[in-house]
Amino acid sequence: MRLTKFSHSCVRLVRDDAVLVIDPGGFSERASLDGVDAVLITHEHADHLDVDKLADALDKRPLAQVYAHSEVAAKLGALNGVVQTVNAGDRFQAAGFDVQVYGGWHAVIHQDVPVVPNLGFLVEGSVYHPGDSFDVPPDVEIDTLFVPISAPWLKVSEAIDFVRAVAPRRAYALHDSLANDNGLGLLDRLMGQFSGADYSRLVPGETVDA
Repeated sequence: MRLTKFSHSCVRLVRDDAVLVIDPGGFSERASLDGVDAVLITHEHADHLDVDKLADALDKRPLAQVYAHSEVAAKLGALNGVVQTVNAGDRFQAAGFDVQVYGGWHAVIHQDVPVVPNLGFLVEGSVYHPGDSFDVPPDVEIDTLFVPISAPWLKVSEAIDFVRAVAPRRAYALHDSLANDNGLGLLDRLMGQFSGADYSRLVPGETVDA
């Protein structure tokens, strides 16, 4: 299985000829959806879900399926017919990939900002994408963790503690398009020094073994 990190929170997994994409949002490249067979959407925010981009990709891949919370499905209009609704606690197959669902809610941005449903996805029992939350899957040994590092709803101490709580073999930066190079450099140093995992930040389009 090969893992490619695209901009911000978009992750692409490829095994044999199957392509699974998580959170192709407004900051991510259209190429992330080339040849897609299944799409996982953690929540409805535009930096995680670009409806027009998704619709264009599905026009080329009419057999592809989308998996998301029912509140996300309700916002997809004509695409709703290809969406399979899922929730925390579910386990299913998406393009042949085993997917387990965790979480429930987006982290709080501010008390005046509505909290929306947010799902975390564990793929093949090894790669965990939490969306916009620090929900820790219970009783699961995770090999590869994606950790949000820059957002209106987080502090770097929370990101560090999230990695420590999950205790993965390695952690890659997620939600990383909101900071400039100076901020990213500082965040990388702090995460690398204190998270307790083999931490790094992949550049958009970089591919590693998963």
